[in-house]
Amino acid sequence: MRNLGMLAPLLLALASTARTSDAAMAKTYQVTGPVVSVTGDMIVVQKGKDKWEIGRDGTTKTTAEPKVGDKVTVEYRMQATSIEVKPEAKKK
Repeated sequence: MRNLGMLAPLLLALASTARTSDAAMAKTYQVTGPVVSVTGDMIVVQKGKDKWEIGRDGTTKTTAEPKVGDKVTVEYRMQATSIEVKPEAKKK
């Protein structure tokens, strides 16, 4: 019973951490158009003359499995995969 009293502050701390990480997430964007190709880890959507290649994985939510030719709206976030910092150019 004494352990339950210690559990409440821990749960409260975890809940506030979850809210903080949600607030720090990148902005959501979307693209709508026909599916040009689709694999288990990528979907390509035609928007005008441009083809948008967007990665996907097991956590990607779908209402049904998209097929080539289906019109879809894909919601996505931009996330850096790497950052290379270059030294500042020396001033003359």
